[in-house]
Amino acid sequence: MATIALDQDNFNKTIDENDLVLIDFWASWCGPCLRFAPIYEAASEKHPDAVFAKLDTESQPEVAGAFNIMSIPTLMIFRDQILLYAQPGAIPQEALEDLIAQAKALDMDDVRRKVAEHEHAEQHGEHETA
Repeated sequence: MATIALDQDNFNKTIDENDLVLIDFWASWCGPCLRFAPIYEAASEKHPDAVFAKLDTESQPEVAGAFNIMSIPTLMIFRDQILLYAQPGAIPQEALEDLIAQAKALDMDDVRRKVAEHEHAEQHGEHETA
């Protein structure tokens, strides 16, 4: 599957209607973005069960701003509408494959439970201790 272009109109729909969505925030003037692009495209061909999307931060500054994108490329991974990963920097193919495998292997019921616990603690002023 080739990558798809995201914009303000299809961003939420893409995340809401797909189980696993990877998003590459990029710009045409960004050298690391251009070097990461073929790695990302190759991964999209290997994983047809996931949606690989690209968001041009120059043409979609509102969306990039909503996610506080300060450095590009930034990769985000959503599974079941939950943001699992968000980090700037071009990553090598092996690291991208590892991230995809980890996202696919997660027990999402456990993730949802932990998110709910965290939200409950935030609402009630509770803080976790290490």
